Amino acid sequence: MKFKEILTMALTSVGANKLRSALTMLGITIGVFSVISVMTAIGAMQASIETGLTLFGSNIFQFAKYPVTVHSGGRDSKKYENRRDISYAEAQHYAELMEGYAIEVCLKVFDGDKQAVYNGVKTTPSLTIVGTNKSFLAANAYTLAYGRNLNDEDVALSRRVVVIGRAIEQRLFPHESPIGREFKLGGHKLTVIGVLAGRGTAFGMSQDDIAALPITRFFEDFGSANRTINVATQSSSQLDYGRTFDRGIGAMRIARGLRAEEENDFEIYTNDSLKGAFTSIAGVIRIGAFVISTIALLAAGIGIMNIMLVSVTERTKEIGVRKSIGARNRDIMRQFLTEAVFISEAGGICGILLGVLGGDLLALWLEVDLIFPFGWAIAGLLVCSAIGIGFGLYPAYRAASLDPIEALRFE
Repeated sequence: MKFKEILTMALTSVGANKLRSALTMLGITIGVFSVISVMTAIGAMQASIETGLTLFGSNIFQFAKYPVTVHSGGRDSKKYENRRDISYAEAQHYAELMEGYAIEVCLKVFDGDKQAVYNGVKTTPSLTIVGTNKSFLAANAYTLAYGRNLNDEDVALSRRVVVIGRAIEQRLFPHESPIGREFKLGGHKLTVIGVLAGRGTAFGMSQDDIAALPITRFFEDFGSANRTINVATQSSSQLDYGRTFDRGIGAMRIARGLRAEEENDFEIYTNDSLKGAFTSIAGVIRIGAFVISTIALLAAGIGIMNIMLVSVTERTKEIGVRKSIGARNRDIMRQFLTEAVFISEAGGICGILLGVLGGDLLALWLEVDLIFPFGWAIAGLLVCSAIGIGFGLYPAYRAASLDPIEALRFE
């Protein structure tokens, strides 16, 4: 028999039992959907990170109490919690030691869930407040839209001034310039001196709901107890980065009062380390999705085998008739294998389309670039073919092995 004839007969058989075939395909669809949707979303986010979505400016490294990722309740979480905070005095000492080596040293400490109020108009109660210095913009890839930046005098005199993000400006000052206006932030009066250019959102979170004030004013208004300072350092160029980085580690150790034999009691991270942390997390998620989808696909494969065995039993007389008029064993086997592969591939294609749609919808919500995971889609089709052949082989062999005389007697 020609393959075209075998394919036509297989499709006719599948079409004769639409509901049963659809339910069998559904198992394959769910398994493929689970892995493709996760891989699409992760691939979209990773592509955005690798093409310039960074938390820092260029040539930046940062010291902090905690690493990029800490698992709450994990084995090492207590280690980081018991570390000394990086104090303001230590951060200032570090900045003095780095004079002549770094063009920017940014001190920053954060607080969240604060609300700004101006003339009875309120922002959302989820603003991010950062106590910092003049280097915050360069160290965090922000630009000033208008007004002025914080300066050394603002920090030295603990002035009640603030640079606000675009979202705060649009909410509180939609019809006037905020420069020179006084409003309350977390219950404390501050005067606006500058407005940051919009940054949009990253991973579903706004980067414009931010207010930067002098770090000394931050401590006076919001307290300095139990706060750790992050210290970001920018080298003059990429060529000078290595020398600045090495000097920075030594300066931080001196500022922290560490002896030569003591290990670092602070974390160091850069844009590359953030990308690496995301890649490692994404790898774990990929493994989890792969395991779940493998279990689902094995269950679906068993379903295909079961349905094909039922189909062989139902069509025993048909097989006997076909054999009696000259159909060879391999023709019967190819027909049933084709049916199994078709059911598996149809379910796989539906799973791929739904998975890409689901993954890209998540990526769209997170406002990152959309992608189509060609590699995973091709891998999905190959796996579905393997499942169709692997789980359809025994039913096909059983159909091909039927004795034509006994098959014709079957009722």
